[in-house]
Amino acid sequence: MAYMYILECSDRSLYVGSTRDLERRLAQHGDGEGSLYTRSRLPVRLLYFEEFDRVEDAFRREKQVQGWGRAKRIALIKDQLSKLPPLSRKDFRREG
Repeated sequence: MAYMYILECSDRSLYVGSTRDLERRLAQHGDGEGSLYTRSRLPVRLLYFEEFDRVEDAFRREKQVQGWGRAKRIALIKDQLSKLPPLSRKDFRREG
């Protein structure tokens, strides 16, 4: 089992990661032993996660979601999947 997860940091930024052991990884983040990014933005809280059979799939999903803007990540967290396509960055570039 593997997981892709999204944390909200104390500065309201969103952190995307992946792991084989979600509970252990959340404890590491909470103890300041997680990533450098979250270490300076404690406390953090889990907003969302997806479960995968293979760690490779969780890592691939992590990289995909890391490429998304905040609005698209929030839509995923809120299960507003119909909003995902219009929120892609390339669509924003066309509008801008």
